[in-house]
Amino acid sequence: MADLNLSTATTTEISVPDFIVEAKALDTENATGETIWYFEEAINNIGYYSQIPEINSGANTLSIWAFSKGVEYQDTTTKSEFEHFSGRGNDTFQTIMWNHEVMKLIVGDAFMEIVRAKKGDVILNLVPISPERVGVISKNGRITGYKVYDGKKWKPIEKKNMYHSSNKRIGDQVHGTSQLDAVRWVIDARNEALITNRMLEKRGRALGIVYYETNNAGKIEYANEQIEKAVKNGQMVGLPKDTAKIEPFPMKSLAERMDWIRYLENFFYQVFGVPRSIATSDGTSEVGGINGHLIFEPIYGKEQTDEEANIWNQMARKIKFNRPPSLAPQTQENQDKNTGTTQIQPQEATPSVNR
Repeated sequence: MADLNLSTATTTEISVPDFIVEAKALDTENATGETIWYFEEAINNIGYYSQIPEINSGANTLSIWAFSKGVEYQDTTTKSEFEHFSGRGNDTFQTIMWNHEVMKLIVGDAFMEIVRAKKGDVILNLVPISPERVGVISKNGRITGYKVYDGKKWKPIEKKNMYHSSNKRIGDQVHGTSQLDAVRWVIDARNEALITNRMLEKRGRALGIVYYETNNAGKIEYANEQIEKAVKNGQMVGLPKDTAKIEPFPMKSLAERMDWIRYLENFFYQVFGVPRSIATSDGTSEVGGINGHLIFEPIYGKEQTDEEANIWNQMARKIKFNRPPSLAPQTQENQDKNTGTTQIQPQEATPSVNR
């Protein structure tokens, strides 16, 4: 007989550990001599870029917006130099910079060898070098040179002959921070959800759970084989009456599962720095698209101004990357017409990076 005394009730231990952010110290140089920083995570990060659609799309999109609209040169000499850059053989300056930006975002740093003429101050080419083959040499907190692995040995390269860009370098680091560091958990969680969802959808091809009116192992095995064959071939399943009962698997609907996946996708774009409306128009309203565009302008604008400054500091050449068309003026004009609504103020709608 059931015990109805509530004083005998018990609890089940369900404990969730406190979330703790792992402490991270910046790099420390050797007390004596030089320190060399190698990009040991480069190949893993490049793997994420190659295999994860959102990372690929986000990095490519930011690079396209920043470096695909052409360049303005301060003088004809610089224009002649840069328009003759061929990279590793069939590149242009624009494709070189697109490649450079992608590597900077994914790995944290990007490198190109500056090929100079033996005489004079002429720059002949910029040759991309993958970060996993580069070592950054520093002493007393300053970069003094580089080492590059050519497949057989490490070859030194002088600082003046290396074009080096870092992504979000902080503190006294001599290297940047990969854009993937902050989004890796989100990406892993999304892919786990996709794998689980694929498994559940595949399981949905089965009819469900079968409850047999027998415990004869041979009969159950034979019936299972017939059901499996019928499901595989899309055929009818015939079983004697009152011998088995088939019920569907208990699981959440596809809509409920997709909500979690969509949340992770949206969260990724927020953290990576590229609004989802820029990478894809899927599920984006007109207002959302306009706001996403306005939010994105200072992001790609900063990438442009950073590289303009780097080119001046490291190659002594003045250039300016052309800005994509801005929606800020049109947004303000539309808002001025909506006199009866609460509107965005001009200083809020106009990014300062547009020149």
